[in-house]
Amino acid sequence: MTNKKNSLWRFFFSLIPGAGEMYMGFLKMGVSLMSLFFAIIFIASSLWLGPLILIDIIVWFYSFFHVHNLASLSDEEFYSVEDRYLFFNSDIAAHQTDLLKQNKKILSIVLILSGIVMTWEGCLSILNDILPWETFKYLNYLSHEIPRICVGIAIIILGILMIRGKKKILQDADLKENIHE
Repeated sequence: MTNKKNSLWRFFFSLIPGAGEMYMGFLKMGVSLMSLFFAIIFIASSLWLGPLILIDIIVWFYSFFHVHNLASLSDEEFYSVEDRYLFFNSDIAAHQTDLLKQNKKILSIVLILSGIVMTWEGCLSILNDILPWETFKYLNYLSHEIPRICVGIAIIILGILMIRGKKKILQDADLKENIHE
């Protein structure tokens, strides 16, 4: 049940992304924000991508102000707010199988890459005692820079694909407009 509850506790819970929403009864919203916040921290620390934390700051501010915006709504507006996951159009349970089918390849790649990174970190830890210091230092440096380079390349490719997709959508719209004229 959603409820505005005590303003002091709401303020304290709003300091943790997602917790304020959960405190007021919006569990799906809260879980979405909290998962996003901690996933970004995990990815940034695992791949040594410090600048990714800037996105976490945005998520934190969004969550903080979202809680206080919800609390400032009139009772009618507050009770009409639907508790839903922030990243999906409808309930995740209904579309979980479709979502997994559509993104199975991406999920598989993420799992494989995560396994490779974890295995490499373990091997690197073992090699610390075996290899000479200079060789280990070089391997350690490469193991932290290669993922950053790969993520940078992936971001560039994603940006190019998004631009191409937008250009194709605009061209299709122009084509439809010209046909109707």
